[in-house]
Amino acid sequence: MTMSYTGLWTLLLLMLAKQRLAYKLYNKTSGAMKPALIQLSEYLMAGYRKEVRPVKDWQMPTNVSIDVMVYAILNVDEKNQVLTTYIWYRQHWIDEFLMWKPEEFDNITRISIPTSSIWVPDILINEFVDVGKSPEIPYVYVCHDGEVQNYKPIQVVTACSLDIYNFPFDVQNCTLTFTSWLHTIRDINISLWRKPEQVKYDKSIFINQSEWELLYVLTHFKEFSIDGKDTYAEMKFNVVIRRRPLFYAVNLLLPSIFLMVMDIIGFYLPPDSGERVSFKITLLLGYSVFLIIVSDTLPATAIGTPLIGVYFVVCMALLLISLTETILIVRLVHKQDLQPHVPEWLKDLVLRKATVLLCIHSKKLQSIQESITEAPRHVTTSGKPNHINSDNAKDSDKSTGISVTLKENASVVESILKEISSIRQHLEKRDEYRDIAKEWLQVGYILDVLLFRVYLVAVLAYSITLGTLWSVWQYA
Repeated sequence: MTMSYTGLWTLLLLMLAKQRLAYKLYNKTSGAMKPALIQLSEYLMAGYRKEVRPVKDWQMPTNVSIDVMVYAILNVDEKNQVLTTYIWYRQHWIDEFLMWKPEEFDNITRISIPTSSIWVPDILINEFVDVGKSPEIPYVYVCHDGEVQNYKPIQVVTACSLDIYNFPFDVQNCTLTFTSWLHTIRDINISLWRKPEQVKYDKSIFINQSEWELLYVLTHFKEFSIDGKDTYAEMKFNVVIRRRPLFYAVNLLLPSIFLMVMDIIGFYLPPDSGERVSFKITLLLGYSVFLIIVSDTLPATAIGTPLIGVYFVVCMALLLISLTETILIVRLVHKQDLQPHVPEWLKDLVLRKATVLLCIHSKKLQSIQESITEAPRHVTTSGKPNHINSDNAKDSDKSTGISVTLKENASVVESILKEISSIRQHLEKRDEYRDIAKEWLQVGYILDVLLFRVYLVAVLAYSITLGTLWSVWQYA
């Protein structure tokens, strides 16, 4: 079998040499004066078979050296997991049937030939999902030593596993795998044109004004087998890009931070007024409208939710907690006259232990007590004591001439004592209501300070954690 293949290749080479020799003799005898480029082109194409791999020894593989230079990142589709890039692709190989001596053709060392006229390796990108709008380059360069140089720009639309959890501080790693679709490594071997260090940080032609920034390009050669028999060669280019987060930080994060700061400032409104509740309801409605507006800006995938989406949900939950706390405090400090005395356990827990924990001094408690509106101390007596006073006046007028019995004097004294007793009971009851109001106002004030500080610590801890994570992802 080997002898038959060897004989076939020998016969093919003899026929090609014979045709080219006859072509030379024809040109010399005919005396035709053709341009050197035309003579060279006719010489190379005479008897050339583009269907056959261009090697004289069929057991020798054709080595194809490739190179990739990223020109632009056109689109990153997170929903469909598709990356669209524009690259400059270069490849070269040795065609043993396209060689000549430059001195025989006016010292021509390189010529351009139509791509459709010669053999071209079937190297494709495995991740291709759509045909991009790439310009058609119809020519390749052929050197006198048989080196074929094929340069062309390609719009690459490839599948890529995009991780959007760190949005808008995400870094994506997409792979472009070049391999021969049909030929094994015994026929076509793939190598890297330049050194890996030169490819890694090459940004000489990259357009750096888009949303995405090119970090580096990693290369990796690999041999793989599908059925365990035939081995294929592949060259991987890992394109690592990073999103520029300034646009999203200004339009997404800053408005949310401002609304959360206003919610914290709202705690300084008096807890015994209804203005705080309306203020926090307005903030909650404003944040809801903000989320509706920015929902189209966030990337949507069925795999996971970005951390910034979780951040917005937690901020909404914090606003709801803040509103709930405000409603409870307002309910606590209103209508104190309908409430009983503060239980002793609550008084000991809040008015004694919590004040020490929160570093609230007695002066602050005294200011709360003085903030209660003083009730008028003037008590209007009923008509009955006035009637008694008029009777007493009449009796005093009649005392000069008419004697008053002891029974009548006793009834008058008894009526006066009853009136004084009712006034005293009213004043004591009013003082009792005032003491109850003072106690509940103190409890409400201390609980409001406690819940505010807990809420502030939660917001700060949450913000610092997210800020640290995003900073690490941004500068990693």
